[in-house]
Amino acid sequence: MNAPVAGRPATPARDPEVLCIGETMAMVTSADAGPVATSETFTVSAGGAESNLAQYLAEMGLATAWVSALGADPLGDRIVAVLHSSGVDTRWVTRDPEANTGLYVKDPGAGVYYYRRGSAASRLGPEDVRSWPFDGARWVHVSGITPALSATCRELLPAVVDAARSVGAGISFDVNYRPALWSADEAAATLRPLADRADVVLVGRDEAETLWGTAAAEDVAALFPGAGRVVVKDGDVEAVEVDRSGADRSAGAGVTRLPARTVDVVEPVGAGDAFAAGYLIALLRGDGARDRLAMGHSLAAWVLGSPHDNRPGHGPHVRA
Repeated sequence: MNAPVAGRPATPARDPEVLCIGETMAMVTSADAGPVATSETFTVSAGGAESNLAQYLAEMGLATAWVSALGADPLGDRIVAVLHSSGVDTRWVTRDPEANTGLYVKDPGAGVYYYRRGSAASRLGPEDVRSWPFDGARWVHVSGITPALSATCRELLPAVVDAARSVGAGISFDVNYRPALWSADEAAATLRPLADRADVVLVGRDEAETLWGTAAAEDVAALFPGAGRVVVKDGDVEAVEVDRSGADRSAGAGVTRLPARTVDVVEPVGAGDAFAAGYLIALLRGDGARDRLAMGHSLAAWVLGSPHDNRPGHGPHVRA
């Protein structure tokens, strides 16, 4: 069904050490930030939680691949070009001639409109994992958006976790609940066991309260006893890391809290992805808990000051 993307270098400088797996859509926004109904000019870019994160990791010098599927259409071509130009390895993105690339439209003041049902990425399944480059990867990132896309995507993530575990790669899982895709009851039952298999779980305090009725960071962490670290993001208040990754878990968890930065918000979409990227960048370079949260806040604040889901240029201003 799928064919490799053509027109890209056959031999990149490095094999990927981080894999980010999930759907990216073509993102349409009005050029003047006006309503869609009356705007005359629009921009088209790439938008997806996992590829947003991949771009930040690539900017910080990590060999990062985004792995997914796109339609064999011009919107898919545009997404590949955007990510490839950002330094993200796109060799394992397949093109499906029988399905379209997903699309979403941002309507300022009114919300976001998704057109992704039956997209190429929604047709991914566990059989695709066999062709993905887990050998050599030291980290794999996924989100709770993927299992909401289709029945086959729901089967995909357990296969991804198994593949990552087989090569000793770490796994991060961003809950990323999307109410437009499925009900809270369905999401709660599906996402909790998936997240519990990860090394790092990232979840919004509001998400946890909606899905599982818990709000305090320590109570949220208790939902995922199998995860070594749980990071609870509480919007503009704080972020909390509950760390049980030590060999002796009976000694209890270390809890680190760090207030969020004060920032003038231009557009909130994408800040969660940026926080996750900052946190993982710091984790992968061996920083301590406070520095991990600080890097997450730093990237999130950078994105909150922009109308875009992804805002390049942060990397040169932080310690690599």
